[in-house]
Amino acid sequence: MIRLGYVLRDALQNMRRNVFVAIGATIAVFVSLVLSFGALVGNEVVASNTGQWQEGEHIAVFLKDVPDGITSADHQSLQAEVESWDEVAEVRYVDRAEAWEEYQELFKDSPSVLELSDSSVVPRSIRIKLKEIDSFQDIQFRLEGHPAVRRITVQGEVIERLSSFSKTLKRVAVGIAVIQGSAAVILIANTIRLAIYARRDEIAVMRLVGASNWFIQIPFLIEGLIEGLLGAGLAVATVWFSLRYAQDNFTLLEFLKIEVSPGFFARQGFFYLVFGAAAGFFGSALGVRRFMRV
Repeated sequence: MIRLGYVLRDALQNMRRNVFVAIGATIAVFVSLVLSFGALVGNEVVASNTGQWQEGEHIAVFLKDVPDGITSADHQSLQAEVESWDEVAEVRYVDRAEAWEEYQELFKDSPSVLELSDSSVVPRSIRIKLKEIDSFQDIQFRLEGHPAVRRITVQGEVIERLSSFSKTLKRVAVGIAVIQGSAAVILIANTIRLAIYARRDEIAVMRLVGASNWFIQIPFLIEGLIEGLLGAGLAVATVWFSLRYAQDNFTLLEFLKIEVSPGFFARQGFFYLVFGAAAGFFGSALGVRRFMRV
């Protein structure tokens, strides 16, 4: 316990003696991890929304009506045809009454729009849920040009773009973690080397009285670990508060739910704390090793 107390006290004294350098090393870890962790959390938000949309209806087919020479029998025929396709999991017919309810819900915050509208402005439609979202282009191609089809809206295009964006965010998160993490390790290594150099006379005396290399090195390793852990902790806290701020202030994005499960955040936050501490420890080990060999 005495040695442990000495190690911690010595590490904190080193940080106080080189406070600005220690702050610089902590900030380096913070910047590297807040960018990487932020990109990872953003990717989880996108993935969560993509998953929710994949579970819903993927294609809305708005239908022509009597003025266009199309009857309810034509609607039923198209619905039966679509239901027979192997790629289709479920088809739902939306009549004018249900469509008008959806229209009212959509524009509930715009009473002026509702005052100028009635149920005649909304078309009937069929809603299609696919077995595999990747087949949306094939289904869209078959429906285009059909006599009963007025317009096609495909959620698959949005999901495809979100998936592409999600993959990009993953690459960005990994790239930032590697580049900035390496920079943090190098900075911490240089920080420790400067701290050792500033105490070179004291270290020489410790060697003369029989102190082992490990006894000399451990406080510096702990110093690097603390700097890395502090930087990682600040990064996790910053991303957490930023996420809460976004959830409270970006409610206009109704199509995008800014949600991350507590379990995901806890797991990834713990991983980043460990990563930050490990980066600090490794950087310190690198600095100590290079100095002790001189």
